[in-house]
Amino acid sequence: MQLKIPTEVCRSYIDCQAKRAESVAWARREKETPPVVTISRQAGAGGVTLAQKVVQYLREHDLRAPCPWTMFDKQLVQKVLEDHQLSESVAKFMPEDKYPGVQDTIEELLGLHPSHWTLVEKTSETILRLSHMGNVILVGRGANVIIGFVPNATHVRLVGSVEKRIKFCQEYYSFSPQQAAEYVKQTDLGRSHYLKRHFNKDINDPSLYHMVINTDVVTPDEAAAIIGQLVLGRQQAPPA
Repeated sequence: MQLKIPTEVCRSYIDCQAKRAESVAWARREKETPPVVTISRQAGAGGVTLAQKVVQYLREHDLRAPCPWTMFDKQLVQKVLEDHQLSESVAKFMPEDKYPGVQDTIEELLGLHPSHWTLVEKTSETILRLSHMGNVILVGRGANVIIGFVPNATHVRLVGSVEKRIKFCQEYYSFSPQQAAEYVKQTDLGRSHYLKRHFNKDINDPSLYHMVINTDVVTPDEAAAIIGQLVLGRQQAPPA
């Protein structure tokens, strides 16, 4: 069954950060470098499930967090629309997991909606804003490349065998074996194309991440603890 994150959870996070900005001097906040986690994932590697578990782990163990840890996955699109005052109808042109269709391209040329490059730029701006707020987990959309290896960021890549990822998609989305196999193939291609086209990066390059986790052999609970401990440990360690 596909899990859904209530929009009000993300809204609560933004409200908390707004109140924090009012009460904390910006000069001091610049030095705090609140932590941010990005998760890049192969289709069916359980990225959203793991992100939720990491949120839970950090909410329980990160006693320094001024606002509750929050995950942005699909909600990131809504945040982009709000930040840049875009119409809700633009949301369908903001996928990271498929190639732009011919009709999309024609409509873009006719000015019926913003160009994909413009939407990626606006998405990148929102990702940077959220990373500056901190205590947030960002799933997909090249967030690791956009943010880079700054001291407060931890970048994770999830991988797994095709067979197990197909099986995961069958159970998670209630797909048939054929549907799951096609979903895994097309989604992996789309995400790889997104990062290559817009950032000229290979999504499978391990040097883009702090760690790569094989979800075939590491359970979501184990992975959440590993990521959570790394995030907390890096907060305590002196900057390199």
